[in-house]
Amino acid sequence: MDHHPNCLAPVLSFRVVLLPLLLVVPAAAVAAHNDHKNYLIIVRTPYDYDRNVYKNVSSWHASLLSSVCDTAEGEELGKDPSATARLIYSYRNVVNGFAARVSDAELAEMATKDWFVAARPEKTYRLMTTHTPQMLGLTTTTGIINKAFFHGGGGQGGMWNVSNMGEGMIIGVLDDGISAGHPSFDATGMPPPPAKWKGRCDLNRTVCNNKLIGARSFRESARWKLGDDPVLPVSEGSHGTHTASTAAGAFVRGANVMGLGLGTASGTAPRAHVALYQVCFPDTGCDRDDILAALDDAVEDGVDVLSLSLGDDEAGDFAYDPIALGGYTAVARGVFVSAAAGNMGPDPATVANEAPWLLTNAAATTDRRFVAAVRLGDGVELDGESLFQPKNFLPVQRPLVWDGSCSDETSLTPERIGGKIVVCEGGGKLSSLKMGAILHKAGAAGMIATTIALFGSVIQPKAHILPASQVDYTRGEKIKAYMNSTADTPTAELVFKGTVLGNRNSPMVAPFSSRGPSKQNQGILKPDITGPGVNIIAGVAKPGGLMTPPNPMAAKFDIMSGTSMATPHVSGIAAVIKKAHPTWSPAAIKSAMMTTAETLDHRREPIADQTGLPANLLALGAGFVNPTKALRPGLVYNLTAADYVPYLCGLGYNDHEINSLIHPLPPVACKQLPVVEHKDLNYPSITVFLDREPYAVNVSRAVTKVGRGRAVYVAKVQVPSTLSVTVTPDTLRFRKVNEVRRFTVTIRSVQGRMEKGIAEGQLKWVSGNVVVRSPILVSSQKFVRDVNSTSTAHVNR
Repeated sequence: MDHHPNCLAPVLSFRVVLLPLLLVVPAAAVAAHNDHKNYLIIVRTPYDYDRNVYKNVSSWHASLLSSVCDTAEGEELGKDPSATARLIYSYRNVVNGFAARVSDAELAEMATKDWFVAARPEKTYRLMTTHTPQMLGLTTTTGIINKAFFHGGGGQGGMWNVSNMGEGMIIGVLDDGISAGHPSFDATGMPPPPAKWKGRCDLNRTVCNNKLIGARSFRESARWKLGDDPVLPVSEGSHGTHTASTAAGAFVRGANVMGLGLGTASGTAPRAHVALYQVCFPDTGCDRDDILAALDDAVEDGVDVLSLSLGDDEAGDFAYDPIALGGYTAVARGVFVSAAAGNMGPDPATVANEAPWLLTNAAATTDRRFVAAVRLGDGVELDGESLFQPKNFLPVQRPLVWDGSCSDETSLTPERIGGKIVVCEGGGKLSSLKMGAILHKAGAAGMIATTIALFGSVIQPKAHILPASQVDYTRGEKIKAYMNSTADTPTAELVFKGTVLGNRNSPMVAPFSSRGPSKQNQGILKPDITGPGVNIIAGVAKPGGLMTPPNPMAAKFDIMSGTSMATPHVSGIAAVIKKAHPTWSPAAIKSAMMTTAETLDHRREPIADQTGLPANLLALGAGFVNPTKALRPGLVYNLTAADYVPYLCGLGYNDHEINSLIHPLPPVACKQLPVVEHKDLNYPSITVFLDREPYAVNVSRAVTKVGRGRAVYVAKVQVPSTLSVTVTPDTLRFRKVNEVRRFTVTIRSVQGRMEKGIAEGQLKWVSGNVVVRSPILVSSQKFVRDVNSTSTAHVNR
């Protein structure tokens, strides 16, 4: 991707060479500049490197732009000598086109050109926002607890031993910048990057090292609005540092948050290299054209995995979504792409990053809590959480005051709340941090902050300025009931218990985690998989909260929650798998994780959502990632980049849209290809609609053997009694690695028309201790927005 920072050459040349003349730029020129807007321009014919008369893609795109550019109102189109300067990005890999500043008149002229396909206006995307390596069963490193999360998940000493912690893999992270010099990016003991690495690090040599091998900022689109100079990829925000260190952070002893969670922090691939591409900024968000530019460069730089904790649940067509576009090119080049599902849950049909070539990650809780209990005057003790747990706060009964919003400072006086514990309700205009600050100012001894009912039992604790406990809605109602029922003055005390591991109700799908179904491809189950995404400890530029960190390491780590946090966990796991299996395709790695994912929690009960009820497939995907099992999946559902093309034809994309999306692969014509229905894409999950007679559907699949030696797999199906499922053949025999076997799954409603709603089941291919599981989702109709209005039938997982 070629950069064009000086997009209005005449104006910017004054700025650089004739600085005093900046004050006399004509008003007409300023108006003309303001009339231009950023557009992504899709071009019909790819650049021909062998025959094109222009020396490179950038020059060719500049010539196309020049053919329609005008310098000022009333001048003839196509006569602007500075048209090249308005070319922002010239894309080489991810899309057949360019980003430029153009006027409405120029767009109209462009539409008459035979090279023009489409123009899309500027669009902004958003970010989706220690103990987890042990929880996931990755480690046996000295000083780190070897705590396999699931039964049988620990394998032979942890997954890291098999893959050397992802050494030599390069994880590209698109985010909001990085905290230069953070200990999570220390390079002690790290080898140099592999010879294939072609990227660069724009920070100084004391920061760029064998761990942080790449760091670049992409802000060309925003510069038109801000008029600023090129920036370094350093961020005072913490999102990018948190996600990058979660994926591939180095081992950091003594990591903690406000003295809690003390241990050795690391990413899920601690020996992998990090390349940070800054595409998000606090004042402008994440611009589509910058995302495309970063992806364009990343695939050339040589990354092995792309981690994208950003997106938009209203992104629209794959042909114009930067993550779908760039992700396809990356997958075509063997790069694994991991993306966040979004934080718009629990509403249905809110999932982002829906393209089937992406791995879409939901978020769930871990088994760790930072317990701050509330002991009521009647002796009942209710667990809450808090990050500020002062050791000198006496656990004695204090008067309780209920205030609700805790926002009216005129009523929150020292006379009313001084020395007391105040109960505040969440969901108002103020955050719990701001409510606590108001109470502290008025002399309150402590705070109990309740969450809204929608959050269920999931708590996201903060470092409050006063002793506090955040409790869920149900516990808040119990506190309210006690206060209303006691004849005496209600009292309570706060009991701080520190870090507590082993929550048996985990993992639990987070309430904010976006839900399916996919709007763009309803026949593909999204999200794909679930990873740790609630209260994750990782590196930050500076922690949030209102209290001063109690030690130097606490100033460098904090907790964050979101599918943004789940995504880098899975990205690092993908890097570790790719290191162990370098010949596996991105689809094979994806299949390995999905077909070995866990569906039961610590209690060996179905993983629940925030309501405490079993999470459905539209929330959980295939299940909670189990890295060690994914290393040896037995069989995989493989796909090449070309396999998605007939599927896109079946979705109704035209040839121009598809050729733009699959660029730089050779162009195709849908009429020359067999159409692949969504149900027959060789995906690790199965989704069908029994919405018409005869209420029966045949589904085609093929599995590839990746384990050694001979093996026989037998099909086992679990579905509700209202469905009948037949697998043909029901036994698959393999003699060698990479052998492929095909089968058909016939799903039918037992009693004709299926009852309105969705039904869930699973297909398992079993060979000894190896289980290859595919979730089955059956719907009585094409999905509508209000998916929650339909019933769900489960089977035991």
